[in-house]
Amino acid sequence: MPKDILVALNPGRTPDPASDYAISLASDFYAHLTGLAFALEPIIPAGVMGGGISGDIIDRAIADSQAKARDALANFDAAAQKQGVRSETRIITAQIADAASRFGKIARHYDVSVMMQPDPDADTATDLFVESALFDSGRPVIVVPYIQKEPVKLDHIVCCWDGSKTAARAIGDAAPLLAQAKSVELLIVKDNGEDGGEEVGADMAAHLARHKLNVTLQRITAADIDVGNAILSYVADRSADFLVMGGYGHSRWREFLLGGATRQILSSMTLPTLMSH
Repeated sequence: MPKDILVALNPGRTPDPASDYAISLASDFYAHLTGLAFALEPIIPAGVMGGGISGDIIDRAIADSQAKARDALANFDAAAQKQGVRSETRIITAQIADAASRFGKIARHYDVSVMMQPDPDADTATDLFVESALFDSGRPVIVVPYIQKEPVKLDHIVCCWDGSKTAARAIGDAAPLLAQAKSVELLIVKDNGEDGGEEVGADMAAHLARHKLNVTLQRITAADIDVGNAILSYVADRSADFLVMGGYGHSRWREFLLGGATRQILSSMTLPTLMSH
């Protein structure tokens, strides 16, 4: 069971979907929850200092960022106490690139981290935090849609399966959550024209069944759409509560590059998703 959870708070956003979801998760699993807020320092392009931006303006920007972070922590504290969740808070002031890297390292010390899906309409770099948590923590991350309003619900879980080690890691990391489900679907998405063979997925389905899970094996074909959209369409049609999948990608010179399916899920997700790498 997850007993130590980390949530990346979103200063300036009220309500905060990640905070609310993490509190409900910690409440359900009687876990300790740490709320972490970053006060992001402004990025000053080289050559700009002394050419129109004064030190006072920079100091005010940092102070404003710190005030928003403190407000986020106060809101988190109040909500956690209301739900009877054991919690603590941390605040870190850093520039965006350093903050994302530090979050990935901090997340190594928790069972799972919770964070919000990158919001395309917000002027933030949440995607950097998600990528760092996914690729640099060695721990699973639960990404919550930025439109999420409901608390955690685990009745119907869909697990993506392609036989890869990342998919196996994700299913293993999700085991405590799967144990709470009334039904688990093991979803295999084949590319159009791919000969998947009827036996694909049978071993993993049998493994999950041995854990006394009510599991069914489902195979679909991504005909005219890509794999990521095929998954999103399937979970929407099935009214799934939660998605489990491997996070695909690689890093090059510390710049994380997400695979196509992972990026598609992150950009268009409609349900909380556990990812592991």
